[in-house]
This record gives sequence, structure tokens and C-alpha cells, in this order.
Amino acid sequence: MQIERIINVVGVFSLVAGLIFVGVELRQSQRLALAAQQQDRAAITNDMVLGLTEANVDFQSVYYERNFEYDLSTEEIAYRNFVHLAWFLYENDYYQYTRRLMDESTWRAKLEEMTSIYNDCEIRNIYISRAPFFSQGFREIVQLLPDICGE
Repeated sequence: MQIERIINVVGVFSLVAGLIFVGVELRQSQRLALAAQQQDRAAITNDMVLGLTEANVDFQSVYYERNFEYDLSTEEIAYRNFVHLAWFLYENDYYQYTRRLMDESTWRAKLEEMTSIYNDCEIRNIYISRAPFFSQGFREIVQLLPDICGE
């Protein structure tokens, strides 16, 4: 009788442990699926901006400023579009990092890259245009970056 109780208790604990394991796996799968969706959205937007770059169209001027009569060289357009792509990438990196899908040293390197672009004062307006569309958490990270343009 005592052995049957022990076997029943062990069985119940095994069942509970199995259910917990399945729950953790489902949670991790959902987290990975959400991260993949974020990555896909960033890739679609990157493709769009790259298409504009190939057509020599400035994303900032056309999309954010509704200015269709800008006077920029091909190189300036490419650089400005690159900066937009970088901000899309950094936003995605932030999402991956906050979901623990990016290690700390990689995130620190990304912060260094962000600081470099954020402190290119000639194109700060690109970040300013984009900021309202970033998550609050990402904007808070950017606000903590050193700011040589405001000095």
C-alpha cells in the first residue's frame, strides 16, 4: 500500500514536470515566432528602401517630408536611405535583445554603431522623423546615447 502511494506521487510529479516542460517549450516557441515576425517586417521594409535607393529616390524626402522636388546627389540619397535601413536594423536588434535572443556583447556593439549614426548631426533629422514610430523602450535607449549634436 505504501509503495503504491509513492508510485502515485512520483507519477503525479512526473506528469506535472512534463506539463511544465511543455508549457516552457510553447512559451519559447511563441517568443521565437514573434521575433521571426519582427525580423520579417524589418526585411520587407529594408527591401522597400533598397528598391527606392536603386531608383535614386530619397526615402526621407518622399515618405517623411512629402518633398518630391529635393536636390540630392545619388550618393546623398544612398547614404540617407542607408541611415533609414540602419535604424530599422537597430529597432529590430533592440527587439531581439529585449527578448534575450541577442547576447550582451553583440548588443553593446550595436549601441556603438547607433551612437555613431545618432551623432551624425547632418542626418539627425532622420532619427527625429522616425522616433514617433519606435517603441517607447527603444526611444529611451536612444535618449541615453551620448549626444554631441545637442551640445
